[in-house]
Amino acid sequence: MAGLLYRLGRFSARRHWLVIIAWIVIMGIAGLTYSLFAGTISSSITIPNTKTSQVQDELADKFPSANGGNGTLVFETTDGKAFTATQKADVKDFLDGIADLDGVKEVRDGFTTQDQLDAQRQKIVDGRQQIADGQAQIDQQKTQLESGKQQIASAQAQLDQQKAQAQAQAAGAAAATSAAAQAGQQQLAQAQAQIDAQQQQVTSGQQQLEQAQQELDDQQRQLEQGSDLLDLSKDIRFVSSNGAASIGTVQFTKSTFEVPQETKQEISDRAESAKIDGVDVYVSNDIAQGVPSILGPGEIVGVIIAALVLFLMLRTVIGAAIPLLSAVLGVGVATLASLSFSSLVEFISVTPVLGVMLGLAVGIDYSLFILNRHRTQLKAGMGVHESIGLANGTSGNAVVFAGTTVIVALLALNITGIPFLGLMGTVGAVAVLFAILIATSFTPALLSLLGMRILRKKERQQIGHTGSVRVPNKPMSTWRAVITLVAGVAVLGTIALPATQMRLGLPTGASEATDSSQYKAYKALEDEFGAGQNGPLLVVADLPKAIAKDDVTATEVTIGQALAKNDDVEAVLPIGASSDRDIIAFQVKPAGGPDSVSTETLVKDLREQTVQTDDGRVTLGVAGNASANIDVSEKLANVLPLYLVVVVGLSLIILIIVFRSFLVPITATAGFILSVLASFGGLTAIYQFGWLGSVFGVHDPAPILSFLPIIEIGILFGLAMDYQLFLVSGMREAYAHGASAKVAVQRGLHAGRAVVTAAAIIMISVFAGFIFSESSTIKPIGFGLAFGVLVDAFVVRMLLIPAVMHLLGTSAWWIPKWLDRILPDVDVEGAKLERSHPGDDRGHRAEPAVAGAGAGTGAHRGSHAADLEPDAKSHDAHTPTHRA
Repeated sequence: MAGLLYRLGRFSARRHWLVIIAWIVIMGIAGLTYSLFAGTISSSITIPNTKTSQVQDELADKFPSANGGNGTLVFETTDGKAFTATQKADVKDFLDGIADLDGVKEVRDGFTTQDQLDAQRQKIVDGRQQIADGQAQIDQQKTQLESGKQQIASAQAQLDQQKAQAQAQAAGAAAATSAAAQAGQQQLAQAQAQIDAQQQQVTSGQQQLEQAQQELDDQQRQLEQGSDLLDLSKDIRFVSSNGAASIGTVQFTKSTFEVPQETKQEISDRAESAKIDGVDVYVSNDIAQGVPSILGPGEIVGVIIAALVLFLMLRTVIGAAIPLLSAVLGVGVATLASLSFSSLVEFISVTPVLGVMLGLAVGIDYSLFILNRHRTQLKAGMGVHESIGLANGTSGNAVVFAGTTVIVALLALNITGIPFLGLMGTVGAVAVLFAILIATSFTPALLSLLGMRILRKKERQQIGHTGSVRVPNKPMSTWRAVITLVAGVAVLGTIALPATQMRLGLPTGASEATDSSQYKAYKALEDEFGAGQNGPLLVVADLPKAIAKDDVTATEVTIGQALAKNDDVEAVLPIGASSDRDIIAFQVKPAGGPDSVSTETLVKDLREQTVQTDDGRVTLGVAGNASANIDVSEKLANVLPLYLVVVVGLSLIILIIVFRSFLVPITATAGFILSVLASFGGLTAIYQFGWLGSVFGVHDPAPILSFLPIIEIGILFGLAMDYQLFLVSGMREAYAHGASAKVAVQRGLHAGRAVVTAAAIIMISVFAGFIFSESSTIKPIGFGLAFGVLVDAFVVRMLLIPAVMHLLGTSAWWIPKWLDRILPDVDVEGAKLERSHPGDDRGHRAEPAVAGAGAGTGAHRGSHAADLEPDAKSHDAHTPTHRA
């Protein structure tokens, strides 16, 4: 690889215009493909096959009218008074206009919905009065019926008595005429017929009353069931109790995460331009969460700081401009090329920003390493083209190795099985790949174009007469090493402590800027309607079998009351039953917000709950934005250990090959873990606990961005291995050239710290610029990476690793002979290439170690040791890094 890069550097130097124009053409092609094939970028994060997505799929299949996401618009009067009739009409007209947008299924204004709820409650009151009146009438009729029964009984008794008397008279009066007897019998028969008719009327009236009573009881039962349902939802309002705020609901044809960004943006634009006199219109986070700008003021400041660091290190404007120009070109090509596939693959908004973040940081550093080596060689008297080729073959070789580690770590994100996370890793890897390609071709072309002007005038006058600088010849104190190690681990451990309470989640409206529409909508809902209104849950009850139409309300009451018994449930609102009535949907309003611990617990409790009905057991599924956020965070938390194991294992294998040692890789990996944990602790303390919130713009502490830990592990792994390589390879080479193990530690640190310091400051500056982004998603990513690099470079690599290496002594470099024989010779710093150019070595011997420090500087570090230590002169100045 070193030889190939050497030839590439020489070719780029000789054909610099061809290379420069070629990259400009590539940039143009990437821009053309972007303009032709780029699709939309989503602001929502989804993961397939989660519990939430399964519920949504079921709704789409069985209950389409209840499927689809909901977005919220909040209307609030500016004077805090109740809406006037005119304002209500204007709000309704505004919402009616949104109903025509593509992807919008239905729009409901809060006034109409609240009136319907109030009307239903009034119907309950009126119905109860009607039932009471009907019951009174029935009771009155029953009284009259009982009175009629008594009269009939009395008449029947009199008639029976008359019949008895008639029979007695007939028996005792034989002389009585038969005509008189017959007349009496007829009168008695007529009286009996009248009584029987009256009895029939009473019986019929009694049946009618029983039927009326049954109907009244049925009405009362239905009324009480409706009352129970309304009681369950009494704390759900769509107009605030003071009448000064109203909720408009937009129901989409798809889930909120799948709604096209154009539709959301159109709603946001209309809300922003709405002119309703005396009314503010706020769009909630489920609609207004847009795509963050790739470069904002904070990011530009970070690049400016990186430019200042470059200028202070190189003392030349031209030299400082080359890494910046190379990085910008690499970022442009990588970003445009990646986004050209956004019509085929779903990009989330943070994906291109992460690519830009990485591309800028590593692009500047990688170009700097080659540039710095080239300047060192020029000052030592080497020719321009030869120097470019050798710098590309040595420092460029280390750049390729370091970049490859970052790429592998990022591509490993695909093993998580989470599509958006794998895509983020792939796009980041593409950005790093282009940074490598630009650094090893475009940068050499620029260096050739500038020629000797890359050096300051004073430096050009001193070419070949730079002198030498004494390097450390004494090891650090053992006590100092022990104190440094103990104190460093204690400090990092303390910083990492908050990470034990880290919670993962996704941003809500509370995380947005305080002057944003999302934040105002979130706070208005929280203040006027309760925190749970920002994250209502959609609960779907799967019935054991389909139920009759008349049984729907009773079943809704049974399940709704069971739901309401859960802690932290404020209200339950039935949505309805599917067409075949085998599932019933409810909206549940939790007591806490969408990112609260109580809501997370409630979702888990609801999913574990079963409800017993007459037909069997009912199982519950939960969906909604809050539920989806919980699922995403839970799945990411579950794959985090697997990814950490893969990265740590990869780290050990790579470092064993590079340093041909067991203990060096173990200490390097342990240092990486310390850096990551400390970074997690800082993230938790600031963004979850709210410490130093005013400094970092954290006004409402919340859980940590769910995918940030995995992303940070991947990126910090690659960068940590870079710094490990730059510093420890110098220690290895000094030891290989005869210095004692403890002295070699100091010499390697002395040789590499300048370039590691500059590289780390540049990285920190670029990443820190994103801390002040307008996006609540980007801010913690910027902080996590900046703080992680700060800790890893300046605490772990420059303090802890040297202390550990000192304490390990020669045992640090032990490796079994059989393993040493089978390990490949990676020759990271191109020592073999340097040996093939012996005529150029004279300049290296005279050059100060600090000036040539960096990737690919190990060979001339060893010659310093030979110049200054007698027992090292017998060693080949170009002994490969891995030879003991």
